[in-house]
Order: sequence, then C-alpha cells, then structure tokens
Amino acid sequence: MKFRIDRDALADAVAWTARTLPARPPVAVLAGMHMVAGGEGNTDRLKLSAFDYEVSAQVATEIDVEEAGSALVSGRLLAEISRSLPPHPVEVTTDGAKVMLRCGSAKFTLLTMPVEDYPTLPQMPPAAGSVGSDEFAAAVNQVAVAAGKDATIPMLTGVRVEIEGETVTLAATDRYRLAVREMHWKPDRPDFTAVALVPAKTLADTAKSLTAGAEVSIALGGADGAGEGMIGFEGGGHRTTSRLLDGDFVKYRSLLPSEYAGLAEVQTAPFIEAVKRVSLVAERNTPVRLSFSQGEVVLEAGTGDEAQAVEALEATLEGDDIAIAFNPGFLLDGLAAIGSDVARLSFTTPTKPAVLTGKPPQEGENPSYRYLIMPVRLSG
Repeated sequence: MKFRIDRDALADAVAWTARTLPARPPVAVLAGMHMVAGGEGNTDRLKLSAFDYEVSAQVATEIDVEEAGSALVSGRLLAEISRSLPPHPVEVTTDGAKVMLRCGSAKFTLLTMPVEDYPTLPQMPPAAGSVGSDEFAAAVNQVAVAAGKDATIPMLTGVRVEIEGETVTLAATDRYRLAVREMHWKPDRPDFTAVALVPAKTLADTAKSLTAGAEVSIALGGADGAGEGMIGFEGGGHRTTSRLLDGDFVKYRSLLPSEYAGLAEVQTAPFIEAVKRVSLVAERNTPVRLSFSQGEVVLEAGTGDEAQAVEALEATLEGDDIAIAFNPGFLLDGLAAIGSDVARLSFTTPTKPAVLTGKPPQEGENPSYRYLIMPVRLSG
C-alpha cells in the first residue's frame, strides 16, 4: 500500500472514524482502524473503518494511490499522530508488518494488527429517505437532552424514532422530563412507516458529525422487517450504522396534557440567566420555585437557614396565579433547547407536569418541539 493524502483530509477522516473506537475493546483488533487504499473500484479513494460490534463508522476520502492495499493500525494512535502532523502532504506506505507516515520532516512508524481477524462491518439497511443535515442535528440535540443516562434501564437511554410518511417524530425521556420533536423529511416511499429505538449518545454524536453535507440519508428497515435491528446514516462521504435498542418505549403521547389551566410567556435569554443566578444557592437536588402572577414571575431558591436568592422578571400570564417548582438543571436544559426568543410554559396544576415550548410563529400553530417537565412537590 502506498498513497499520498492532504494532511487536513487525513486528520478529519481519522478523527471522525475514531469516535467509534471502543474505550475498552473486548478483542484487541477492535482498537484498530481499518485502512483500505484503492481497490474495489475505488482507485482514488481511502476508506477508513472502525467498529465496536454496536456502532460502525466508515468514511471515504480522495487520495493519490500509487499502490492499492490495506492495513489495520491502532486507531487512537493514528488519530493522535494525524492531528499533530505539520501542514504538508502525507505519504503513507506499508513495509511488511509496519505502516509508515511521512509528512514534511516528520516520520512515524506504526505496527499493524492482523487484518484477517478484523470483523466485517454490517451492511447498511435499506435507504428510507433523507433530511436536511442541520435540521436533523438540531432536532436530535433538542430530544437527546432528555434521554436517561442509567444503563441499567437501556430503554430510557434511547431516542424513539417514529416515521409515518413525510413526518419523523423523535422522543426521549428519563422519567423526569420528556422531549418530543416533529420534523418533515423526504421518504423514498410516501407510505413508509417505521419505529426504532436508537441509543441517544450514538444518535447525537452522529447527527452532529454529519452536518458537513447538505443532507443526511437515513437507512432503516420498515414494517416489512428488512434491515431489522439496525439503523444507518450517511452524508458527505461519511457512513455509520448502529444496533437498535430492545424494549418497549413508554407510551409518551398519553403523558402530554391535552388541555391546560394556565399559560405563561417569558423572554428566554433573561429567563435562562435568572435561573442560573438563583440556582447558585440551590443545594443539590433542591428546586427553583417559580411564582407566576399578572405581569411577572418571581424566581426563588433556598429556604430557612440556607442561603437564599430571589429575582423577578417580566412575564405574561393567562389563567390564575400559580407557584410551581422545578429541578433547575432540567429547566435550563429545556430552555436551551426550545430555540425561541420567547419561552412558553403551559401548566395544569403545581403538582402535574408542565410543558415548555417556544412561541409558535403564528398563534394557534402546534409547536414542533415540546419539553414536558415534572415539577418538584413543594412542602407545606
């Protein structure tokens, strides 16, 4: 194997692929990054792959090939080397059981692993449709924030992806909050339907990393069962697959209130800053209290002998005055995710979930993003 590649192109491709490398590989070869230069009809391409049995990543980038070939080298070491190379073209060659990188006056020699022991990457499921990469990344980011972190309940660590025709609905919950986002996409078949539970961290990392291309292609088995158990994403020469999570997701639609007793609106940016300030005195797991009345909301934290903080902001309120309390971290996550200058909080009672949304562009429109948050019961 012998080829030349632009230094930045190599660094970007290796860094993207290295995201999938397992921290503690169950077998040694999974710590490797598979390099294939030329061959298989891709005479001027370098294909890099990584796999941990759950998630696979593959990227193809242009090179000048002098001699086709393949090698398996330490992925983390290759990533560290490639990002520290000087700004010159890189020449990569194999010599027996070694791979050599030359870049300007710098030269590195890496030992190879047995490429024949490297597992075959899973095939992409059937292509299902595409969506704008920026919108996809934003939507996933809005929802993944509510996914659980407790690996003992795998179902809650995922994002539920529901596809019905031209509508994709993403949902995630950790039992204390629920995030739901709807978006339009371009299905390959107008009658396509599918449901998948995708690991939230994998989905968030993938969506963020695929914004270089204009669109992301989503590959997913439909109701016919083809491609079952896998989901794939492709964009800008990057391709990744992930195993789906097992388990039945909560029936989240029943958790969203159908009607509300009150509705308050607050400017988002001042609201975020006020919650941050007031929560400085909130001890671990203690809430921030919000008291809404006509024209204002009063934020409070701390009681009795503890440090205390109070701040008032302008607010509009439809309905009766209400005092409600939230975990400040959960509240801030929702406020950061709504993507609107105005935060709208809809509630029923102080002890039932409230729904945080942005103000829709036109009154009466349903918001595409909803963030349901459980209140903290106030004593006394």
